[in-house]
Amino acid sequence: MNTYRINFKGLKEGLHQFSFDVTDDFFSQFEKSEIEKGNLKAEVALTKTSSLLSIEIGIQGSVFLTCDRCLEEFTHDIDFSGELFVKFGREDEIDDNVLQLDPEASELDLAQYFYESIHLSLPIKRVHPDDKNGNSTCDPEMLKKLNQHKVKEDSDDDTIDPRWNELKKLMDN
Repeated sequence: MNTYRINFKGLKEGLHQFSFDVTDDFFSQFEKSEIEKGNLKAEVALTKTSSLLSIEIGIQGSVFLTCDRCLEEFTHDIDFSGELFVKFGREDEIDDNVLQLDPEASELDLAQYFYESIHLSLPIKRVHPDDKNGNSTCDPEMLKKLNQHKVKEDSDDDTIDPRWNELKKLMDN
């Protein structure tokens, strides 16, 4: 994981550009990662000043996810951009976008930040995208089996338990 470290001690003040490849090997370093395969590029623009580091990070590419509906693998595009500030000191006050480093530190490891940023870019519901006509691109055999086991809802209002009707009257008051 040394690949994702920046040695900032030797850098002059000003803007510095870095580029990192995030591939399958990267995700295999994290235990129980939701992503096992991916091909992404992380672009980092680090601005060094005497008191802090300002870092703009852009991550683009694609990862392979398992569809929640049909359990087949599909490709999902990632397009993340974020900003991170690195302060030096031993203060307790830390913000989400502020990283506190010891004043003696010389390296910044961005692997965990990349990992979390990519995972936070994933959708909550992970299903195959629809085609241009709005039809599902999931495995048709699996969709057929799912529809066979689908529970049919009762839409008949007459079958409502009469106790619920009495409770509804309370809402009208």
